[in-house]
Amino acid sequence: MSNLGIEAFTIRVYGILEKDQQILLSRENIYGGVYTKFPGGGLEFGEGTIDCLKREFMEECQLNINVDEHFYTTEDFVPSAFSNKMQVMSIYYRVSCDDLSPLLHRTAPSKFEKHGDQDLIWKKLEELNPHELNLPIDRLVAEKLLAS
Repeated sequence: MSNLGIEAFTIRVYGILEKDQQILLSRENIYGGVYTKFPGGGLEFGEGTIDCLKREFMEECQLNINVDEHFYTTEDFVPSAFSNKMQVMSIYYRVSCDDLSPLLHRTAPSKFEKHGDQDLIWKKLEELNPHELNLPIDRLVAEKLLAS
């Protein structure tokens, strides 16, 4: 099988945090575009997926999470939305957190002007529309989440 010009893989690890029938979403400026997605990010070399997810939640949300169970792993070929020479594999876990108080002290950027600007949003699960998530794999995961 041809590699379709793909030169690298990236592994992304995301968390599904639910509390009181709401789900935590992240709205972020990624390379100049604003995306609504599940919190999480890229696996670093030498890091396991659980450690990656805990690090990402601490960096993005200032939350010390528990990784409770695997939810979904990419099953099909997915090209990166940010590089046509990269293939993405995404792993999703259900997570929980004993102390959500750090979310109370966050201030959202007034404008998403630079890479990394981020806001965290609680969305009622019953109002979650998979199409409001920008990344195709996140949409699939949201559909699976709503069906479960």
